[in-house]
Amino acid sequence: MPLFFRKRKPSEEARKRLEYQMCLAKEAGADDILDISKCELSEIPFGAFATCKVLQKKVLIVHTNHLTSLLPKSCSLLSLATIKVLDLHDNQLTALPDDLGQLTALQVLNVERNQLMQLPRSIGNLTQLQTLNVKDNKLKELPDTVGELRSLRTLNISGNEIQRLPQMLAHVRTLEMLSLDASAMVYPPREVCGAGTAAILQFLCKESGLEYYPPSQYLLPILEQDGIENSRDSPDGPTDRFSREELEWQNRFSDYEKRKEQKMLEKLEFERRLELGQREHTQLLQQSSSQKDEILQTVKEEQSRLEQGLSEHQRHLNAERQRLQEQLKQTEQNISSRIQKLLQDNQRQKKSSEILKSLENERIRMEQLMSITQEETESLRRRDVASAMQQMLTESCKNRLIQMAYESQRQNLVQQACSSMAEMDERFQQILSWQQMDQNKAISQILQESAMQKAAFEALQVKKDLMHRQIRSQIKLIETELLQLTQLELKRKSLDTESLQTELEAKSETRQENYWLIQYQRLLNQKPLSLKLQEEGMERQLVALLEELSAEHYLPIFAHHRLSLDLLSQMSPGDLAKVGVSEAGLQHEILRRVQELLDAARIQPELKPPMGEVVTPTAPQEPPESVRPSAPPAELEVQASECVVCLEREAQMIFLNCGHVCCCQQCCQPLRTCPLCRQDIAQRLRIYHSS
Repeated sequence: MPLFFRKRKPSEEARKRLEYQMCLAKEAGADDILDISKCELSEIPFGAFATCKVLQKKVLIVHTNHLTSLLPKSCSLLSLATIKVLDLHDNQLTALPDDLGQLTALQVLNVERNQLMQLPRSIGNLTQLQTLNVKDNKLKELPDTVGELRSLRTLNISGNEIQRLPQMLAHVRTLEMLSLDASAMVYPPREVCGAGTAAILQFLCKESGLEYYPPSQYLLPILEQDGIENSRDSPDGPTDRFSREELEWQNRFSDYEKRKEQKMLEKLEFERRLELGQREHTQLLQQSSSQKDEILQTVKEEQSRLEQGLSEHQRHLNAERQRLQEQLKQTEQNISSRIQKLLQDNQRQKKSSEILKSLENERIRMEQLMSITQEETESLRRRDVASAMQQMLTESCKNRLIQMAYESQRQNLVQQACSSMAEMDERFQQILSWQQMDQNKAISQILQESAMQKAAFEALQVKKDLMHRQIRSQIKLIETELLQLTQLELKRKSLDTESLQTELEAKSETRQENYWLIQYQRLLNQKPLSLKLQEEGMERQLVALLEELSAEHYLPIFAHHRLSLDLLSQMSPGDLAKVGVSEAGLQHEILRRVQELLDAARIQPELKPPMGEVVTPTAPQEPPESVRPSAPPAELEVQASECVVCLEREAQMIFLNCGHVCCCQQCCQPLRTCPLCRQDIAQRLRIYHSS
């Protein structure tokens, strides 16, 4: 028996419910749910797919029907791309589409109480699926791609013929509830299946050589674990300043990571909307072209129909003209036949007069025979003649009346034919004018629609250009932010290195306080004997002057050249530069102070130092620590960073998922982990700098 005889026809109540639900879903302000359950459907109508695609529905409920397949002909699963919940329980489905993995937004799939024999391998592409219910079907095994469901939390496979679970199920780290028939299981054993979901996952992880983690612990953020390990590794703990700076950097990095994730999500959403807009644009163009073709086809059909009507009307007019001509011909034949009859009547009248004469003779003979008088015979004859003449007059009057009636009837027929011909010509002209008006109207409508389509296409092109420009600006902004992030991380590493070096220096200073003094003393002890004798022979006031001006490092030069206050008073700044004093300000200050000392010695001779007084050199004072500004550092300028591997070329590649920009194109090829954060590299993106 053919299939279409076995299909059940929906009842009137089910048909009304379907129409009501479809109208309710299309109303303004309706929610994201399309419920066409309990409508006795043998297949999902095309309007449901169009409604889900146009109105971006997220929940599709089709349970308690007579469905044998999810996807009817001339429909695509891409129409359900926004569906998150798909409820198909209590139907007659024997298989799911092979391209079910195209529903990437699907989170809940319920196919309970159907006739499914197997699940498609593309189900592993449903990375956002959280609940999968295949209870009470005819499944014998699960595909290995079930292990790719990274977000699966609930799985119900009870009421089937499944005896073995795939080992790939151990890779589903988020699985919290697994419902199955423990008594019918072979792998894992019944005892393990009866112990619960955690025991099953532990068994599968052990068989696969993986370490088991509970779902609650698997989703802990990695950054918190890193922070705990760092706090344990530090033996003494950083100082308050470095801890505050590290906390600020961590907060800043966490905020930036959040903003980066948000930007990436916005970019993906924008690309999805752009793709949907382009698809809608192509559909609108196809619809407009199809409508244009339909209008042209209707115009052609209308024109052919009008031409056919005109030809039929022309044939009708010709037939009417022929009929009138035949009537005129028939009328003329009738008139000619009547004239012939009149002529025959006249001949009969002539014959009757001859008969009358013979009768008159016979009568006379009879009268004579019967002794009738002459007067009676004369009166009888006159009476007969009068009656015959009266009869002839009446006949002639009748013929004249018949001829007049024929003439009037002929004239009326001619007038009617002329009036009908004029009326038909007028109607023909009116039909031609209507046809011309319809053609002009259709042409104007087509021109107007083409102009509107051109304007809409230009608007869409402008919108598309704006979208592309916005995408380019966002991509450029993301690239600059990634460069800033990489530079900030490099600076953070340098700061960590400096802080570690500072700690090491502080520790070394606490352990070896007199290290530098000892080293300096050793250097002093290792001076040449001639240099020591020359320094001991310098004037005390000159030594004090150099120490006061922080120029004690020029003591060996002054001792080597045997410079004194008197000799310096005769020198110029150029002479000091030749000796080795390179600072111009220090040259003038030394000469000025020497002149002041000599002037004071002339006024008070006791201030002049005696010759040969020993001068003991002292350790050089430590220069004062440079005061660092307390203001926060200025915002980093966007500048090209160098490759951290070769340190020669410019960084040109972005590593995903970490987002660091730290390597050039040549050095990034052999790398499998990021050099900065040591995360696995999932994807590499090339940066092209616009001029």
